[in-house]
Amino acid sequence: MSLNIQPFGARGRGLWRAVAALWIACLGLVGGAASAEPFRLIVTHLEPPLLPNSVMDLAQSLGYFEAEGVEVDLVRVQQTPSAIAALKAGEGEMANISLDALLQLHAMGDDSLRAVVSPNTSLPFLIAARAAVASPEALAGKTFGIGRVGSLDHALSMRVLAEAGVGAQAVSLVALGQPATRAQALAAQRIDATTMSVGVWSTMPDRDGLHVLVSPEAYFAAAPLVNKVNVVPRAVLETRPREVQAVIRALLRLSRDIAAEPDLWVRAMSPLRADVGPEALRELVAQFSGSWMVNGGMNAADLLRTRDWLIETGELSQAVVVAAAPDDLSAWVDFAPLDAALRDLGVAAGADPVAR
Repeated sequence: MSLNIQPFGARGRGLWRAVAALWIACLGLVGGAASAEPFRLIVTHLEPPLLPNSVMDLAQSLGYFEAEGVEVDLVRVQQTPSAIAALKAGEGEMANISLDALLQLHAMGDDSLRAVVSPNTSLPFLIAARAAVASPEALAGKTFGIGRVGSLDHALSMRVLAEAGVGAQAVSLVALGQPATRAQALAAQRIDATTMSVGVWSTMPDRDGLHVLVSPEAYFAAAPLVNKVNVVPRAVLETRPREVQAVIRALLRLSRDIAAEPDLWVRAMSPLRADVGPEALRELVAQFSGSWMVNGGMNAADLLRTRDWLIETGELSQAVVVAAAPDDLSAWVDFAPLDAALRDLGVAAGADPVAR
């Protein structure tokens, strides 16, 4: 694929959207109009998150979906199980869910969904600690807050600590629930360290006496796993392929524009998240510099590595591996819509390599 990076300024984006919308409308007259029904995208957050995943919300508020000729309605639910239930009930055409949940479905014999894109491959986690804990090794004998035993943050954090030479038995685990609750416990010095997202860390009202023990870059390097993907039912891939591709193109264009102009994210998020000040937003977007999925986040090697890690940790049965072709992703991934978008837009340089 050829390299074709076209970031737009504000006026350029507006002109491009108008031209693109007219061009797509003409295509509809020639080749048959797109579905009159809105394309419903199910997201697992109730407000735009302080994460690169926010491109799904911003593609709607900034007109990127409209510029691609697709009308998108966001359906908001809490957590992956609700998103899957809504998708299965026909209440949406695409959903952002955890990869392990998709693989669990596949392991149980349900092959109705396919991963097609990942707007935010991995949550930008970090480990924060009290100032007295100067290094990961110093966590030995200390308390470490987790969501619950077996939760994603627990499994990932134990892998990160193991890479730093700290065994799971060396720390005392305290199950506290959601990241915000764990952050409050850390600030109150009820625990010595915990994992949280960059967003939670940046918006903590009081970080006195605390510091980042393991940076987001070091965390991901120790646990380079795919966390979330956008899935589409096979029936939708067959009946509404143009809209699936249009949604993907919009997410790619916006991710590339933000990567090229980070302040675009700050400006777009400010009216949607009035609870977060502009300085905090700027601090966040600086942390996200390598996190925008400019090529769709569907690296085959990363997907396979994540599947194998889930099997190794006991989260998944070996049944998810097709015995005849263990490296064949076609049972739960469809690269075709993303590859069509990449043919249209070109492959962008950045920290999102394309590999099939």
